[in-house]
Amino acid sequence: MPEGTARSTGTAHGPSAGTAGGTAGGTAGGTGTGTAGGTAGGTATRPVPAPTGAPAAPPATGPRRARLAGRRATVDAVLRNSPLQPLFRLAATRRLAVLAYHGVDDPRVFALQMERLVRVARPVPFAAVEEAVRTGRALPPRSVLVTFDDGDRTVLTEGLPVLTRLGIPAAAFVVTDLIGGDQPFWWAEAAFLAAHGGTARSLADCPPGEAVRRMKALTDGERRAALAELRESARARAPRQEQLTPADLLTLVRNGVAVGNHTAGHPCLDRCEGGTVREEIRRAHDALTGWLGGTEPTAFAYPNGNVDPRAEAELRRLGYRTGFLFDHRHDRLMPPHPLRISRLRVNSTTGRDRFDTILSGLHPAVHHLRGGH
Repeated sequence: MPEGTARSTGTAHGPSAGTAGGTAGGTAGGTGTGTAGGTAGGTATRPVPAPTGAPAAPPATGPRRARLAGRRATVDAVLRNSPLQPLFRLAATRRLAVLAYHGVDDPRVFALQMERLVRVARPVPFAAVEEAVRTGRALPPRSVLVTFDDGDRTVLTEGLPVLTRLGIPAAAFVVTDLIGGDQPFWWAEAAFLAAHGGTARSLADCPPGEAVRRMKALTDGERRAALAELRESARARAPRQEQLTPADLLTLVRNGVAVGNHTAGHPCLDRCEGGTVREEIRRAHDALTGWLGGTEPTAFAYPNGNVDPRAEAELRRLGYRTGFLFDHRHDRLMPPHPLRISRLRVNSTTGRDRFDTILSGLHPAVHHLRGGH
């Protein structure tokens, strides 16, 4: 995640923990790429740099990572060249693929992915999905919607030039409390603090690398308390992260990237009290309406993919037309549940073999067959 100079969201500690980015066998690995970065966060990341003079985090075990990456790459190649791939690819022409990215860590690979997308699929604007929901008329075959969660600045600096060059529309769901500042995403900050000696009562006996996963299972009040304790006890402060500004949001919109609501602070809504659920959605809604010149957002992405009935009720009251999950599935060309549209987990470092099997649905099928969520 881009605290300081690193770029990324959705790390192994990021908003999609629990999506398993690649097991040793590689097939159940969510969207962890054929790199060592595919872990529980669903998207790979560059390491967060320590401030000058701060104690470094424990080094990664390079040989083990290399072996795991090699296994994943082998499994990805086997899947893409299996006789099942053409069958899944044919079936996918009759399904909607919504790709869920976070940051753009590798612009070169992201460009290759998008170039592949325009060759084999039909990128559609967010408005087309809303129109399908409104009218009940299905989207065209091979429709794909590109989305980004959280509002990482690399969506603007690295992703937008590629999307503009290829004429691909997209949607970005932003965490509004961070807009215009330099506060890191809470999961990136927590991961850094835990790696630098931070402790909390609710994280007792929890390895540093599992701290964020544990925090997401806490109630929202407990999560906030744990983060405060980590800040007090860690040997170093997490690096700052330049965030998008209100002007940047307008730049995205003017260039074909719709902007949607991803709550104010990115809590797991099913771990929040009812008043917090409403406040998180409404505060983000009001902020976006102001920044976007009075245009109210009509699309929402559930933080961490955690659906909550209270959130759905609030979205209906505010007039939202679509809500997006993080479940690594295709949806129908006419989504039957507009506030629960499925998305496919992918990241900007996903290799060609896995990218193709994600688009076809073969990778998600294997992932869920092996018990992935």
